[in-house]
Amino acid sequence: MRSLFLVALLIGACGKGDQPPPPSSGSPNARPETGPRPAADPNAAAGSQLSEAQQMFATVCATCHGADGTGNGPAAESLTPKPRNYTDPEWQKSVTDDDIKKIILEGGPAVGKSPMMPAQVQLKDKPEVLNELVAIIRGFAKK
Repeated sequence: MRSLFLVALLIGACGKGDQPPPPSSGSPNARPETGPRPAADPNAAAGSQLSEAQQMFATVCATCHGADGTGNGPAAESLTPKPRNYTDPEWQKSVTDDDIKKIILEGGPAVGKSPMMPAQVQLKDKPEVLNELVAIIRGFAKK
């Protein structure tokens, strides 16, 4: 009878999901038990870079350029000159993606624009994030 119970217990424990069980102790500082982990998603890095670009635009760029890209962010009223309106079709046609990348990386003074536009040098080694920021800016173009 005892061996039948052990066999049933072992069979029942197999395939109970891929997540490790919760901590077995009632202690708030208990460490999770180890167990099988889901396989790494090869697209996870690309997704995190995309969200990094979106987060950066929302927290850094939109402060001046606005969430809608029209240059009406919360800080825009106090700035002279006013921030770029990304929805302006003439401006969109007048700049290349490389121009936009240079402005983002080196800031306004590097391209003869407002010294209030800060450089984002931390993106130099993050080309995927930089490319996605350009895509976000291009996405504001009026059709």
